[in-house]
Amino acid sequence: MRFGVVVFPGSNCDQDCFYVIRDRLAQPVRYIWHKDKRIADYDCIILPGGFSYGDYLRAGAIARFSPIMKPIIDFAHKGGAVLGICNGFQILLEAGLLPGAMLRNDNIHFICKYVYTRVENDSTIFTNSCKKGQILKIPIAHNEGRYYIDENGYSRLKENKQIVLRYCSRQGVVSDEYNPNGAKGNIAGIVNERGNVLGMMPHPERSPEASLGSDDGIYLFDSIITWLRKVI
Repeated sequence: MRFGVVVFPGSNCDQDCFYVIRDRLAQPVRYIWHKDKRIADYDCIILPGGFSYGDYLRAGAIARFSPIMKPIIDFAHKGGAVLGICNGFQILLEAGLLPGAMLRNDNIHFICKYVYTRVENDSTIFTNSCKKGQILKIPIAHNEGRYYIDENGYSRLKENKQIVLRYCSRQGVVSDEYNPNGAKGNIAGIVNERGNVLGMMPHPERSPEASLGSDDGIYLFDSIITWLRKVI
C-alpha cells in the first residue's frame, strides 16, 4: 500500500501523517510537493492539516489552484482514495471534490481540543474498521471548521449516507451542546457520493497512540489499509 502526503506552504500536520503511516502502521509513504504536476502510483493520497498559503482569502482557496491539485482531482475521479484532514477538507471543498463550504467557527475563535465523534457510516473506505455508532475521541484545531450546506444538499448527504462522522457527547448524544463549531447537523466528516474521498475536520493523525490522549485515530488509517488489501 503506497501512501502520499501532500505538502503545501503552511502545512503543519504533514509530518504527523507521515509518522502514523510509516512508524505506526509500517506502510510505504512519500511526501508530494505542491508544485508537482504529476503523481506516482499511490493507493491513497492524504491532504494534511495546517494553514496552506496562510489561509489568505479563505482556508483552502489558494491551495486549490496548486499544480498538484489537477492530478489529485483526476486520481479521485478514477476512484483513488483521498483523505483530507482539516485544511485538507477545506481544500477538497474548494476543489469541488466534496459538496458544501466551510465557514468560521460560530464563536469566531480558534478551537483546539479533544472532541467526541460518532461513526454514522461504517461501510466506507475510511471507517470499515469501526462499528456504526462507535464513539471516537479525536482532537480538532481550526478557525474555519463550521461545515455548511444548504437544505437540499443536506438531504442528499443523508439519503446517500455521505455523513460519516458527527460531533457528539462522550455517550454518543448528537446535539447543539456538543457541536464545537456550529457545523450543519453536527457534521465532522463526509464522503463524496462514490465514497472514495473523505473530508474531516478532526485530526486522526494527532490521536494515533494512547500516550497522546487517545489512539482512536488509528481506526481510520487501519480502515484504509484493510480496504486497500481487498482491492489491490
